[in-house]
Amino acid sequence: MFLINKMTNKEEYQFFLEMFYESIHILENKPSKEELLNAPNLRKYHEGWGRKGDCALLATNAEKTPIGAAWYRLFDEKNKGYGYFNEKTPEIGIAVLNESRGKGVGMLLMRSIMQHAKEEGYPGISLSVDLENKAAIELYEKLGFRDYETVGTSKTMVYEY
Repeated sequence: MFLINKMTNKEEYQFFLEMFYESIHILENKPSKEELLNAPNLRKYHEGWGRKGDCALLATNAEKTPIGAAWYRLFDEKNKGYGYFNEKTPEIGIAVLNESRGKGVGMLLMRSIMQHAKEEGYPGISLSVDLENKAAIELYEKLGFRDYETVGTSKTMVYEY
């Protein structure tokens, strides 16, 4: 059994940062967490967390240990994320610990974050996914995401309510 709860404290924020690092799809020679999370093109995804339009949900196991996270943040024309669609559509991210993959946690997190964004009144959600990450692309397509554009080695996908 898995539970989904909104992130509420600094300890959970540290887990969110771990999951953000995990969500960055680099197969070989991945830089350290500190180096990658402080890169200017990625810092914008977590810096000043808690502003309007930020939301993170954590999945926990039966022992109440965090095993995955899904989150979203709003960006604008001047400060676009990799999965930017428009300033009214939050960009989401997701990661699940290796040992918890393949058990439905990712699907549960995705459905939960999608529902939360809908309840918050957003017109949809967007994401960026590495073209090599076939399992993730398949999951997003199953959930109803459509391709928006491909830039370099990643594609932006959108789900509109």
